[in-house]
Amino acid sequence: MEVKVLDINGKETGRTVTLSDSVFAIEPNKHAVYLDVKQYLANQRQGTHKAKERAEVTGSTRKIKKQKGTGTARAGSIKSPVFKGGGTIFGPRPRSYSFKLNKNLKRLARKSALALKAKDSNLVVVEDFNFDVPNTKNFINVLKALGLDNKKSLFVLGDTNKNVYLSSRNLKSSTVITSSELNTYAVIHANTLVLTEGSLEGIVENLSK
Repeated sequence: MEVKVLDINGKETGRTVTLSDSVFAIEPNKHAVYLDVKQYLANQRQGTHKAKERAEVTGSTRKIKKQKGTGTARAGSIKSPVFKGGGTIFGPRPRSYSFKLNKNLKRLARKSALALKAKDSNLVVVEDFNFDVPNTKNFINVLKALGLDNKKSLFVLGDTNKNVYLSSRNLKSSTVITSSELNTYAVIHANTLVLTEGSLEGIVENLSK
């Protein structure tokens, strides 16, 4: 699959790159994508929720009324869940929501996500770029040139670039990562995927292991 390479001004450079068919042209497995996104979101949950149960609430342990002759149900502790201020029955406890997926499935999910972007023509390849200093305005100009100023976009760089990353950090609609940080959720969440030329080799290498 051949894709034209653009510069940061949105103009064609006259060059093209060939995207690996083994990554960008596979038949997408949507169930694998679903499982990988589900795992990513589950891992974001802190799981620190907690409700006090009967043994943990503050209250007297004396028997609050006699066993018989009251005309109502028998009752022992004021900490019983049936009373206001009592413990919670089967309340939430701290837990981990994470679950395991094997490497082959996660690799398939990432390939499928990339293939879906390529199939829907929501993938752009730009030449490698850098800023002399962190400057959000410069990054916004790049977005406007590429027609992405009103869209959620994901920029994938070959290597860590502090100036580009800091320039994009204040923008909610754009995310900048490196090829080694690529994940299924980030690709699916973005409307447009922007790959730099330097990231292509790393993406193919990481997804071929």
